[in-house]
Amino acid sequence: MDFNMKKLASDAGIFFTRAVQFTEEKFGQAEKTELDANFENLLARADSTKNWTEKILRQTEVLLQPNPSARVEEFLYEKLDRKVPSRVTNGELLAQYMAEAASELGPTTPYGKTLIKVSEAEKRLGAAERDFIHAASINFLTPLRNFLEGDWKTISKERRLLQNRRLDLDVCKARLKKAKAAEAKAALWNDEVDKSEQELRVAQTEFDRQAEVTRLLLEGISSTHVNHLRCLHEFVESQTTYYAQCYRHMLDLQKQLGRFPGTFVGTTEPASPPLSSTSPTTTAATMPMEPSVAGQAPPGEAALCLEEVAPPASGTRKARVLYDYEAADSSELALLADELITVYSLPGMDPDWLIGERGNKKGKVPVTYLELLS
Repeated sequence: MDFNMKKLASDAGIFFTRAVQFTEEKFGQAEKTELDANFENLLARADSTKNWTEKILRQTEVLLQPNPSARVEEFLYEKLDRKVPSRVTNGELLAQYMAEAASELGPTTPYGKTLIKVSEAEKRLGAAERDFIHAASINFLTPLRNFLEGDWKTISKERRLLQNRRLDLDVCKARLKKAKAAEAKAALWNDEVDKSEQELRVAQTEFDRQAEVTRLLLEGISSTHVNHLRCLHEFVESQTTYYAQCYRHMLDLQKQLGRFPGTFVGTTEPASPPLSSTSPTTTAATMPMEPSVAGQAPPGEAALCLEEVAPPASGTRKARVLYDYEAADSSELALLADELITVYSLPGMDPDWLIGERGNKKGKVPVTYLELLS
C-alpha cells in the first residue's frame, strides 16, 4: 500500500514538473530542446498523411454509401464486431418497383414490356454496384482504416512519449543551470550539481532512445504510401470494372429498346457538329450512345437504298472508330475500334447517323461511335 502511494506521489510530481516546463515554454520563460529539421519534416509528413487519409476515407465512404444513417449503422456494426447486414442497393430497389409496376399495369403492353426490360437492367446494375462496393471496401477502405487505427495510433503514442522525454530533459537542464548558478555562491551545492548532471545524462539517454524509436516509425510512412498506392490502383481497377459493366448493361438495354415498336431511345438533337465544321478534330461523345431508333429510319424518312447511295458533291471526311459496333441489320456497317472509315451525310438523314464506307462495304453508322477527323 505504501509503495503504491509513493508511486502515485512520484507520478504526480513528474506530471507537475512537466506541466510547469510546458507552460513556461509557451510563455517564453524556459528553453526548449528543438528537434532537427529532418525530424520536423518527418513529423509534418506524417501529420499530412494522417489528415489526408482521413479525408479520403470519409469521402470514399460517402461515395460508396451516400445515406448517412446507413453509414452510422455500418460503423456501429463494425465497432461491435458484428457482420453488417446485406442491404438492397438503390438500383435493385428500383428494379423491384419497375417489375411490380409492369405486372400491375400490364406486362404485354409496350410500357409494361419496357418496364420489364429496364427492370432487368437496373437489377444487373444494382448487382454490379454491390460487387464494386464490396471490392472497394476490402481493397481500399480497410487498408486506410488499418493505418489510422493501427500504425497511426502507435506513432501517436511514441510521439507523446518523446514529448514527455523532451520535457524531462529540459527540466533537468534547467535544474542543472540553477544548481551551477547556486554553486558559484556556496560550495555546499557541489552535491546538488553532481546529482543534476547525473539526472541530465539519464534524461538525455532516454530522450535519444525515444527519438530514435519515433524516427524509425515516422520513416515508415514511406512504406505506408507505397501500400496506399497499391490500394489506390486496386480501387481504380474495381471502379473501372464497375463502370464498364454499367456501360455494357445500358448499351444492351438501349439496343433492346431500340427494337421495340413505339419506343423512344436517345435524343432528337444532333450528337455531333455537321460535317462542314471547321474544327480540326471533333469527338462526338466520350461514351457512345445508340442512335434514336437503331437500324430504322425515323418517321417520314424513306429507307435508303445503299446501292444507289453516292458521296455528295460537298465531299467526305475521315473518321476514327471509337468503339466496336455490331450492325443491327444489313443497312448498317459493323465497326471495329480504332479503324479509319470514310463518312458523309445525305440530305434528310437522321442526324444521329452517317453513311460509312470501308473498302467496297457501305452502310449506316452511328455518329457517337466516331471521332470525325479534318
